[in-house]
Amino acid sequence: MAALYRIEQQAREMTPADRLALRRLHAQPLWDELHVWLRLERTRVADGGGIAAALDYSLKRWEALGRFLHDGDVSIDNNHVERLMRPWAMGRKAWLFCGSELAGQRAAMVMSLVQSAKLHGHDPWGYLKDVLERLQTHPSNRIDELLPHHWQ
Repeated sequence: MAALYRIEQQAREMTPADRLALRRLHAQPLWDELHVWLRLERTRVADGGGIAAALDYSLKRWEALGRFLHDGDVSIDNNHVERLMRPWAMGRKAWLFCGSELAGQRAAMVMSLVQSAKLHGHDPWGYLKDVLERLQTHPSNRIDELLPHHWQ
């Protein structure tokens, strides 16, 4: 895994096409070796244990886990998104009694919009302020224009 992440470090500033070429040349052989090793280890581990469950989890999702080897735009992991979600996960207990299930769903939608706005380079406060001001007069059949990835 460390070797795969070193390759990703080298590929970080590349174009998606160059990143994909680098991955196919250097990461694909390592990935294939890892797959062989995991399958071998699974035959050596008894069913029902935690290690067996972890190996089964990886092997059942192997194609999805290797998606980064087929698309230069796909990251090797989702750590970036998980870091963005951490503040919300940390606040879960504080928000446990936010009023009702509906209030919790609305809070989750707002949090999602805030993080999406950040991902698209927008100031979340400016984005939400503008959208809320425009919402009353914006045609409902064009509401997707107000989503962070379309908003201007």
